[in-house]
Amino acid sequence: MEWTAMEINPEMMNKLGVGESWRFVDVLGLEGDQLSAVPKPCCALMLLFPLTPQHESFRVQQADKVSEGSEVYFLKQTVVNSCGTIALLHAVANNKSELSFDNDSALKKFLDDTANMSPDDRAKHLEKNQPEADKVNFHFIAFVNVDGQLYELDGKMNGVVKHGVTKEDSFITDAAEVCRGFMERERGEVRFSAVALCRR
Repeated sequence: MEWTAMEINPEMMNKLGVGESWRFVDVLGLEGDQLSAVPKPCCALMLLFPLTPQHESFRVQQADKVSEGSEVYFLKQTVVNSCGTIALLHAVANNKSELSFDNDSALKKFLDDTANMSPDDRAKHLEKNQPEADKVNFHFIAFVNVDGQLYELDGKMNGVVKHGVTKEDSFITDAAEVCRGFMERERGEVRFSAVALCRR
C-alpha cells in the first residue's frame, strides 16, 4: 500500500485541528540566529530529509539503540509515503496534554482511538485510510520532549531512539543538534527541511 507524500507545509499542517494555541512554523536553519527565530516554547520538531545509502547504513547501526515499551506514543510505518503523517502524529500525540484540539479534529479522534494500542496495531488502524500514491525518496521523522528526555521517532524503526536529557527551553537547540548529525552524514546534500510545533 502507498500514499501520496505529505508536504512539509506549516499552513497545511495548521489546518489539521491542533487548536488555536499552538502552530507549526518553518525552521529556516538549525544554527544560531535561524534557530533562535523559532518561537518558544517549542514542543516538537519534524525533519524531512533524503533517503540515501548513508542514512540506511546509519539506521542499521542505530538499531541497538531503539527503545520499546516506553511512555512515548509510537506508531510503526507500514504504508509507503506515510512518514509525514506519522511524524505529525508523533509530534502531536506526545504533546497531547499541551494542545487544545478543535472539536472535529481527526487527529484527536485517531489519537483517542489508538491510545491503548501497540505500535503495530496503531499502524493497522492508520492503514484504513487509502490516499493515492506518489513516488518519493524523502523521509519525515519527529523529535519530542517526553518527561525531560529527547526522543527521535521514526516509523521505519522498531521503536524510539532516546538522545538524552532536554528541557522545554533547550528542546529546539537539542533537537537541532541531532538533526545536524543527519546533515553531516550526508556531505554535499542540501535537501533538508524542518518545521516545529510552537505555542502561538
